[in-house]
Amino acid sequence: MHLRRPGTLSGVRERSERAVRHSDVVTGSDERDLDPDRVREDTTRRLERAMGTLSTAAMSRMDDRLMWFRALSAEDRSWVGLVAQAGIAAFVEWFQHAGEGRPTPSIEFFGTAPRELKRSISLQQTVDIVRVVVEVVEAQTEELAAPGGDDQLQQAMLRYTRDVAFAAAQVYAREAEARGAWDARLEALIVDALVRGEVDDGLHSWAAALGWTSTPVVVLAGQTPDDDPQAVIDALRDRGRRSGLDMLAGVQGDRLIVIVGGADSVAAAARHVVPRFGNGPIVIGPEVADLHSAARSARAAMAGLRAAAGWPDAPRPVHAEDLLAERALDGDADARAQLIENVYQPLIGTPLLDTLATYLEQGTSLEATARLLFVHPNTVRYRLRKITELTGYQPTEGRSAFTLQVGLILGRLSETPVT
Repeated sequence: MHLRRPGTLSGVRERSERAVRHSDVVTGSDERDLDPDRVREDTTRRLERAMGTLSTAAMSRMDDRLMWFRALSAEDRSWVGLVAQAGIAAFVEWFQHAGEGRPTPSIEFFGTAPRELKRSISLQQTVDIVRVVVEVVEAQTEELAAPGGDDQLQQAMLRYTRDVAFAAAQVYAREAEARGAWDARLEALIVDALVRGEVDDGLHSWAAALGWTSTPVVVLAGQTPDDDPQAVIDALRDRGRRSGLDMLAGVQGDRLIVIVGGADSVAAAARHVVPRFGNGPIVIGPEVADLHSAARSARAAMAGLRAAAGWPDAPRPVHAEDLLAERALDGDADARAQLIENVYQPLIGTPLLDTLATYLEQGTSLEATARLLFVHPNTVRYRLRKITELTGYQPTEGRSAFTLQVGLILGRLSETPVT
C-alpha cells in the first residue's frame, strides 16, 4: 500500500486535482458542481461498508509493526481489536455529522476496554493504536471516498485524529494527576507509620500499591530544605527513577525522612539523596532487609538526628551507629541496650573490664594503668587489643574511648538493683 504524507500543500493539491479528474470521469462535471453534503453521505456509506475490512487491516498492521502488541495475551489483543473497531465506528459516526459544526470528538470508545487493559496500555501505546488506524484509513482514501470527496475525507480524518490524540492526552494527564495524588498520600502514610514504628499488614498493602519490592532498605533523616516540600519530594522521586532506586520521602515539620530501597550499598543510597536535604546534620539508619524492618532503621535515624547536636563535628552524613553514645545520653532505649550488649556484656567477668575502666579513668595512660593493676605495660596493650576485638571500639582512640566509657556506665547502672 502506498502511504501519503497528510497535511502537505502538494499532497492536498494533488488529491484535489485527482478528485476533479475522478469527478469529471464519473459525472462529466467540475468538482465545484458536487454537493458537499451529498458527497459526505456517499462517503459515509462507503465507510460503513468497509468498517470490518478496516478493522482487520488495522489489527494486521499492529501485529506487524507494534512489538508490544505482539507481546499481549490473546485476550488483550482481542480487546485492543475491539477498541480499534470502536474507534473506526466512532470516526464514521463523527464524519457523518462533521459538517454540522459537531464539537470535538470524545474518546468514549476507549471505554470498550476493561480496566485491567487500560492500566497495561500506556499513552504512547494508545497513540500507536490511533496512528495505525489512521494509516490504514488513509491508505484506502481513494477507495473509501465518494467521487470528489478525497479532500473532504482526508481533512476530516486529520482533524479527528488530532482531536482524539489531544483528548487521550488529557484523560491520561487527569488519571496521572489523580494517581500521583493517591501515591503521595500512600507515601506519606508509609513514612509516618515507619517513623512511629506502626508496622502491620496495612503497611504491606500500601507498599504493594506503590509497587515497592526493593531490598535492602535504609532510612535517612535530616533537615528540610527551604524549597517547597512537595517540590523536594518530587525531585527525590525523579532522582530515584533515574538512578533505578525505590524512594519514599516525607516531610514532618522541619524534618525530611527518605527511605531508599535497592541501593548496592549505604554509601550509594546516601550519595543519591544527601544533596536534597537542607543544612544541618543528616543521619543514616542501619541497613535492613526489607520495608517491614525499616521501622528500626527509621527509629535509629530519627534518634540520631535528635542527638546529633551532642557531636558538633560529626561527619555529614553520619551513621546512627556512630552516635550511639549521644543517643544513649539523650534517652534512646535502643542505643542504651545496644551499648550494653556491645561493650559491657563481652567484658563482664574478665580482667578486661577492670583494665578498660582503669585505663579510661587514668586518662588513657598506659603506664599509670599498668602500675595500678600491677601488670606489665605489654599486658595492658594486649588487653586493650582484645577489648577492640570484642567490642569493635579502640580504647586508644578518643571517640571510641568516649563510647566505651558511656557503655561501661550504662552496664553498671543496669546491674544496680532498683530500690
